Amino acid sequence: MSGFTQLLRRNHNYRFTWFGQIVSEAGDHFNNVAVLSLAIEKTHNGGVIAALMLSRAIPAVLAGPLAGIVLDRFDRRRIMIASDLIRGVVALGFILALGRNQIWLLYVLSALLMLASPFFTSGRSAILPAIATEDELHTANSLTQTTGWMTLALGAFFGGATVARFGYQIAFLFNSLSFFFSAFCIANLRSVHGHFRAMKRSLDETDIARPWHDYRDGLAYMAKTPLILGIGLIAVGWASGGGAAQVLFTLFSELVFKRGAEGLGQLWSVAGVGLLIGGIVGNYLGKTIGFKTYKRTVFVCHLLHGAAYVVFSQMPNWGWALFFMGLSRGAVAVSSVLNWSNLLRHVEDRFRGRVFATIETMSWSTLMLSMLGAGTASQYFSIRAIGAASGLLSSSTAIFWGWANWSGKLPEPALAPEDEAIEIHGDPVG
Repeated sequence: MSGFTQLLRRNHNYRFTWFGQIVSEAGDHFNNVAVLSLAIEKTHNGGVIAALMLSRAIPAVLAGPLAGIVLDRFDRRRIMIASDLIRGVVALGFILALGRNQIWLLYVLSALLMLASPFFTSGRSAILPAIATEDELHTANSLTQTTGWMTLALGAFFGGATVARFGYQIAFLFNSLSFFFSAFCIANLRSVHGHFRAMKRSLDETDIARPWHDYRDGLAYMAKTPLILGIGLIAVGWASGGGAAQVLFTLFSELVFKRGAEGLGQLWSVAGVGLLIGGIVGNYLGKTIGFKTYKRTVFVCHLLHGAAYVVFSQMPNWGWALFFMGLSRGAVAVSSVLNWSNLLRHVEDRFRGRVFATIETMSWSTLMLSMLGAGTASQYFSIRAIGAASGLLSSSTAIFWGWANWSGKLPEPALAPEDEAIEIHGDPVG
């Protein structure tokens, strides 16, 4: 933990990024709990929850490739600020939806939020190596992910409690204000280059005129680097069951355990605590284990994650169900921290926007199909049975990773080189 506090104390840019992350992500969870609870309260239909999840997943999938291209061409800080401001305005619309009692507005507004989100989330990953030194990078990544899980725990808990006691309007208002605060924090980032553009080795008129060429180059870069591709595919494997799991959270709380919005907040909160603990463990392991042990650790973590989720889905007791949910999320958090640190070390700056956006797009595409499957299955099968299938699917990613590792298909790539900035008409770009 001392590494976290030292990073925050000495790194001005990371400190502002971290403050913005805490508030904006807490606001996200207020919104999630409020929207999902409102929908299930009005409809009592698991299919509606799946549809809401899809209304968020589809725009994220569509926006991901464009976000990657834009982030690798233009100033990442400005793009992130624009994303925050747009989302802050959209988030206010949920209050309008509440006043008119129109469920369809929840779909539209959720879609608009997620359409803008990849420009921020992938941007934050892409600029991290620019605001942290090489020695700080693993700690910065660990703290970023751990903070996300901490805000999940606290945001979900207080979001559920706020909705239960004060209603939906306060949750939606806080979500909107959180985006504006985040934009203020990102606006305070400073670079010695005067910008946060990606550093490129070369750029010509063909590249400027053909964005698809940029995106295709990003895909080719991932394909020729087995570790980067493997991390992307393991995210897909997790998402095959993870999408269903997100739909099931609401169904388990509302329909299986009869806990309402407060129970949903507790469930997301415990998941966040598990992720938080796993993030701390992942931070420690990332500083002490070698590359071979890292790959074995990822394999074990995904087996444990899936098994614990299966047990959660069958628990009759609420307390034990929460325990196994926390264990499941703790295991996947260790893997996530280790994987993301390796991406940050090995992906070249000129490709970072596209790599992170592509992995996000791959994950959201799979989440979308998983959500759709869970929503459809909820009309025909028990929620507990769907939960067990979800855990098994998420755990299946360990089989792929283990095979690739033991067959020698995941060698350690070279560290990302420092690219030179170039100039076009006297304008430095990167």
